[in-house]
Amino acid sequence: MERLFRLEERSTSVGREIRGGVVTFITISYILVLNPLILGGQPSADIDGNALDAVQVASSTALAAGLLTVVFGFVANLPFALAAGLGINSFLAVSMVHQVTWPEAMGLVLLNGVVIVILGATGARTAIFHAVPAALKSAITVGIGMFIAFVGLVNSGFVTRTEGGPPVQLGLSGSITTIPTVIFVIALLLMGILLVRKVPGAILIGIVVGTVLALIAEGIWHLGASADGNAGGWNLTVPAMPEQVVALPDFGLVGEIDPLGAFARLGPVAALMLLLTLVFMNFFDAIGAMTGLARNAGLAKEDGTFPRIRSAFVVEGLGAVVGGATSSSSNTIFVDSASGIGEGARTGLSAVVTGALFLLALFFTPLAVVVPMEVGSAALVVVGAMMMAQVSDIDWKDFAVALPAFLTIISMPLTYSIANGIGVGFISWVVVHLCTGRARKVHWLLWVVAAGFVVYFARTPIEALLA
Repeated sequence: MERLFRLEERSTSVGREIRGGVVTFITISYILVLNPLILGGQPSADIDGNALDAVQVASSTALAAGLLTVVFGFVANLPFALAAGLGINSFLAVSMVHQVTWPEAMGLVLLNGVVIVILGATGARTAIFHAVPAALKSAITVGIGMFIAFVGLVNSGFVTRTEGGPPVQLGLSGSITTIPTVIFVIALLLMGILLVRKVPGAILIGIVVGTVLALIAEGIWHLGASADGNAGGWNLTVPAMPEQVVALPDFGLVGEIDPLGAFARLGPVAALMLLLTLVFMNFFDAIGAMTGLARNAGLAKEDGTFPRIRSAFVVEGLGAVVGGATSSSSNTIFVDSASGIGEGARTGLSAVVTGALFLLALFFTPLAVVVPMEVGSAALVVVGAMMMAQVSDIDWKDFAVALPAFLTIISMPLTYSIANGIGVGFISWVVVHLCTGRARKVHWLLWVVAAGFVVYFARTPIEALLA
């Protein structure tokens, strides 16, 4: 273990890494339910009216996440887990499959992965990483912290969307009225108290206690799922011990891809625009996530780089290749890995544990979803608070630095996208420095990337014009 993962060098232990890996899996396991809901079923039917089977999507999701996370742990030796990226799978289901078939869409995902791998292997991805100013790297970390905390608050029902009023509000009708949200608050406060008292396994203890409370509450009140019309129900996962513990996986979607079909159907220009959109989303979501997680784990240097960065970029790129090949959507670094880092995970051993649990979940999928999203969300909020510490590294007195940093931070949670926050930050940094006589301080690669983001943000009118 010491030779493979350098535990002593990173001031950790086998027990701490295993605990961190388990916590990361528990926090991320909702993807086994959410990804099939997004990609599977008739609501996500493609242009030909064909839909992905939800059970097959669940098997592919667990398979891809398990294999990639194990490989990432051994190759990159970092405590990060990979799984189907929520931004890209939503883009596929909502936008792309109205233009192409599912095999063609997954073929583009695979090609996107090939591009990402090439950029990582040649060092181009690392060069872009070095071109990003330190203040923006810190802002990206803080923005990700706010993003995952906001995701936790929304998924728990603590923050909800309103009709005709302000965009969001506290709970339902401006107050906390549901039992699941109350359990979220209890789990959140318990984790915080245990962390302050420096209790080992604080986040894991909070998850276990919260899950037990959720099982008891569901057994007494039979709240059900909010998606079934129960206003005070659980979001997505109803806590209950499953009747069937073991279920065989179905790999019917593996290999069901058509990499060149979209080019034949849409023409090279339109298909290329879709491919470039995937590349931008994948490329910068992962860079932002890894930057934030590495800093949160104390593994990042002053310039933001971290150990085995090129290997990490290459394996993350393979996540899109494997995700496309298995029809599970592009797999990328999950910022939810911060929950395991919050438990003390510092090496790839925790990633190996997380990946092994995903592979085990292939046969025990019902057990993987016992933990309700409200309890997992509490861990995300706690970790988001931890990541806010990086805000002190930004020079807020220099407004040329402060404005782009602020826009980066605030755009991530408000647009629900890490890539959007990075793009807004890059563009504003370049424009502000150009117009204030500081253009020479901007790395040339940052100019190129900022220009690329301008195209990315204007892709809809560009597509219409080219069509």
